Amino acid sequence: MEVGIVARKGNPEAASVAAGIRDAVRDAGEAVWIDEETASDLDVEGRPVGALDDCDLAVAVGGDGTFLFVARNAGDTPILGVNLGEVGFLNAVPPAAAQEAVLTAVEGFRDGSMAVREVPRLAARADGWESVPAANEIVVQGGRRGPGGGVDYELRVDGSPYASGHADGVLVATPTGSTAYNLSERGPLVHPDVAGLIVNEMAPEEGMAPLVVDVDATVTVSVSDPDGAVVVSDGRNARELDEPVEVTIERTSPPMRIAGPESDFFEALKKLS
Repeated sequence: MEVGIVARKGNPEAASVAAGIRDAVRDAGEAVWIDEETASDLDVEGRPVGALDDCDLAVAVGGDGTFLFVARNAGDTPILGVNLGEVGFLNAVPPAAAQEAVLTAVEGFRDGSMAVREVPRLAARADGWESVPAANEIVVQGGRRGPGGGVDYELRVDGSPYASGHADGVLVATPTGSTAYNLSERGPLVHPDVAGLIVNEMAPEEGMAPLVVDVDATVTVSVSDPDGAVVVSDGRNARELDEPVEVTIERTSPPMRIAGPESDFFEALKKLS
């Protein structure tokens, strides 16, 4: 078995927790490494995060942002999150229990009983281009927001018209992402066990209410502005699409795979207030 560990950048506590996990896995007789940046802080040799794709388990030490960073590089490798953040929807394990949780996952891998659950990821496609998979949300927006900005659009779900007009943009979120950008745009909270996607217009001039659709629905955003649109995946990897364009947003493979204990959704919600 091979375990890869990535810690929040520039955080001494995260580096210390990562080092303790590394030593525990090594003592258990399994191969383990730490990402290059954390390893440099510990004065040991590390590996690039792209190597997570070839691991049997990835460990993210930090907040949900660290978890999503690991997810962008881990492919279908299961990810176990150690929470050093404030909320922790994805990172369920406290630092004091990190070594035990990872060793439990290692033992589960050995006997085929490692607890892993899958959550959907999204991709946007347009004119032969495909976005980086998103665990939280895909946003289709104008080059800038606010007065004088935004986009003219038509929004369809499985081919049926739902909304059209002018807005800062359109956001399509997974249940995982319902607590993030979607929530800040007055979208609904969606329990992680719900097999759905959230379609949310961002500051529309008129618009419809946010809509929860089937997880396998196809959402199409047709932008008529001559300046085109910008597509953003999980707040990163912005792609400018020139001229009027049709962007299709759907569930993609592989899903994000989460190992270890599950966080208490309602307990985490209390930390948002």
